[in-house]
Amino acid sequence: MKTDTFDFNLPKELIAQEPASPRDSARLLHISNDLADLVVRDLTSLIKPGDVLVVNDTKVIPARLRGKRGEVSIEITLHKRNLDETWCAFARPARRLHEGETIKFSANFSATVIKKREAGEIVVSFSGQELFSGLAENGFMPLPPYIARKDGNKETDQQNYQTIYATNLGAVAAPTAGLHFTEALLREIRNSGVDVAELTLHVGAGTFLPVKVDDTDNHKMHSEWGKLGEGAVQRILAARKAGGRVMACGTTAMRLLESAAPTFGELLPFEGDTDIFITPGYKFRIVDRLITNFHLPQSTLFMLVSAFAGLERMKAAYTHAIQSRYRFYSYGDACLLERNERS
Repeated sequence: MKTDTFDFNLPKELIAQEPASPRDSARLLHISNDLADLVVRDLTSLIKPGDVLVVNDTKVIPARLRGKRGEVSIEITLHKRNLDETWCAFARPARRLHEGETIKFSANFSATVIKKREAGEIVVSFSGQELFSGLAENGFMPLPPYIARKDGNKETDQQNYQTIYATNLGAVAAPTAGLHFTEALLREIRNSGVDVAELTLHVGAGTFLPVKVDDTDNHKMHSEWGKLGEGAVQRILAARKAGGRVMACGTTAMRLLESAAPTFGELLPFEGDTDIFITPGYKFRIVDRLITNFHLPQSTLFMLVSAFAGLERMKAAYTHAIQSRYRFYSYGDACLLERNERS
């Protein structure tokens, strides 16, 4: 499909710079045959006993680092961990780096450039203190570029850009649909008879980028590591067999669930990379409903929601959201999508 099919005009002032407080007070647009303006805590009125909510428990790491190569200032943003414990990263300015050079972030935490790739990408290996403690002491939360921060992060971003159930370190971007949940809301959901199952997909930096080719057939999807355990599989299948609906919290949970579903209604344990790219015409195998934020024009995420709920329905919903002054992107409002019967 032509990439500009998924374009729309978004007023810059609708790009959220701060999250709603409390989290579950964000607005929620219910998108089915009709549109309903709600708030996130109204989710409890839209679920039924026997449903299962699937959340992504990945935890965002402070993946943006500022250091020195000699006297040259270098910033790198990690985006994917490799099997050999090296990391892929984007560097600025990458042209000032060469293979074998070291970037120092502190007296005992540094990275060596193992490989240079195209478009400012490098592969690095870390030395000195343990990786995650080194990141915690020297790194910044990797907020998307459309959230304006003059110098690093606000102190509140350390908490705001993390779901309340984040446990598995490795993401370099938040699964933003999950940012709307509070302990009280999750407790209410569980008390209503809805199971909450966890999976892990370490979200990569490429997740929110617009597609830069003219035709979606020519787009190379980034890969991300994920794991869906046997226990979660059995709980999801049991809910489905009993007539419950599978509700994915976020496009990351959706992508891993669909990657782990070889045929309609089937689901298997999964561990490894997925680069599934979902566009209109895709036949969904396991997910019935999707909670997600409002996405960028021409992004793979807007293509995914258009595949799930229908392109014309999503264009109408986004037009309504813009006219109604919903807040967009990572710190913005949410929507609940019902699967189009033809998807």
